[in-house]
Amino acid sequence: MFQGASALSLDAKGRMSIPARHRDVLQGDAQGKVTITKHPDGCLLLFPRPEWEIFRGKIAALPMDAHWWRRIFLGNAADVEMDSAGRVLVAPELRAAAGMDKEVMLLGMGSHFELWDAVTYAAKEQAAMAQGMPDALKNFTF
Repeated sequence: MFQGASALSLDAKGRMSIPARHRDVLQGDAQGKVTITKHPDGCLLLFPRPEWEIFRGKIAALPMDAHWWRRIFLGNAADVEMDSAGRVLVAPELRAAAGMDKEVMLLGMGSHFELWDAVTYAAKEQAAMAQGMPDALKNFTF
């Protein structure tokens, strides 16, 4: 289970260093292979390859009226491998789609990660907190 936030930077080639606390798991469980794709919220999703296979199967099984969602998730997917320095290359098309330049946030979301442009993430997080908790969390205890 991946969790936690990491403020990271993309290098000039668009590579991102995977934080050490996640690197060993990705090397072991996924042999360093990950898949990155678009998310309609404006971020990218980064899956260890075994988790991507599960997600891809669910998306491929969607009914025909969801064909645009298959295009978004599957049509934009890029399979990449971590290099010997623990970095992954985020394709230029994916960086452009998520408005990423240099500073990014990597969020552990359980089975996968979300990758956000840092400024976009901060703005969306602030807007969400300003709206207050959704009904689903009103009776949630901390």
